[in-house]
Amino acid sequence: MAFPAETILQGDCLEELKTLPDRSVDLVFADPPYNLQLGGELLRPDNSKVDAVDDDWDRFESFATYDAFTRAWMGECQRVLKDDGALWVIGSYHNIFRVGAVLQDLGFWILNDIVWRKSNPMPNFKGTRFTNAHETLIWATKSRGGKRYTFNYDAMKMANDELQMRSDWTLPLCTGEERLKDETGAKAHPTQKPEALLHRLIMASTKPGDIILDPFFGTGTTGAAAKRLGRRFIGIEREEAYAKLAKERIARIVPVAPDEVVVTGSKKSEPRIPFGQIVEAGLLRAGDILYDTKGRNAARVRADGSLVVGEVSGSIHKVGALVQSAPACNGWTYWHFKSDKGLAPIDVLRAKVRSQIAI
Repeated sequence: MAFPAETILQGDCLEELKTLPDRSVDLVFADPPYNLQLGGELLRPDNSKVDAVDDDWDRFESFATYDAFTRAWMGECQRVLKDDGALWVIGSYHNIFRVGAVLQDLGFWILNDIVWRKSNPMPNFKGTRFTNAHETLIWATKSRGGKRYTFNYDAMKMANDELQMRSDWTLPLCTGEERLKDETGAKAHPTQKPEALLHRLIMASTKPGDIILDPFFGTGTTGAAAKRLGRRFIGIEREEAYAKLAKERIARIVPVAPDEVVVTGSKKSEPRIPFGQIVEAGLLRAGDILYDTKGRNAARVRADGSLVVGEVSGSIHKVGALVQSAPACNGWTYWHFKSDKGLAPIDVLRAKVRSQIAI
């Protein structure tokens, strides 16, 4: 079954999920009901009423009813996920532990729990608890030991100023112009997520053109972020008013040009190039000298791609480790050759061979 780039299904999520084929989507993002009904009205210090989530879609008779609902929708999502697909689910302390237990019972394999730290959380007006300043996302693969899932590690590192991205994300709540309003000027949806949150997880765990399923589509944040980033999406929304707002919102999105959504590639996914291939290509020749950046060590290149330092010989990695008395060494970044601009790591020669292979 081929899906259009933008698919919004208006109806009950369990019924609509059953219409989707097995192994047809690359990623699921689920923002299910949190089951967080408040006991009575919540007032600010000035006696104004706080907008609470009191909609019918967030009402469940008991924890057992909520667990059964969670098991049903999550089981369907597991069925429609491709074998190398993954699932993200978000929740608060009201539901995330129950959701996590069901997820593990079904055989999903948890990769990370992400703490979304809200930079502008709602205060605790009653002063009876700590301010609830975060929500939790669980990222999991379809099963343990399944096919390799997508994780754009290098892209996430690039987005974080070339530092490993951590599992605590500080992002603001959805406010200002991004917050959709109804005809009266009130919030159109009580739990609209910020597009920045969806941007990050979509960039982290999908490729351009992938299909993202959101079984609790709301006002379409997932669809907006997906369209902007060159991904396809399927959104399921029970409430007609929300589905209408989502369609209008997404219609206004201008997607980014295809060459602008290409993620930073990982060297692990690139073809393996042995050092001997650099010598075979004539980029270095037998007898050439390699150096470390501090000028402490120099090694001579042999025709078979090995290096020699005094009586020591071996691979670029082995010799690099031995001359430093280190347990291991990445020879591609340790050894340098003389270029017109000074010393350059031999890794640039590997990149040149890889680009020639790609061509």
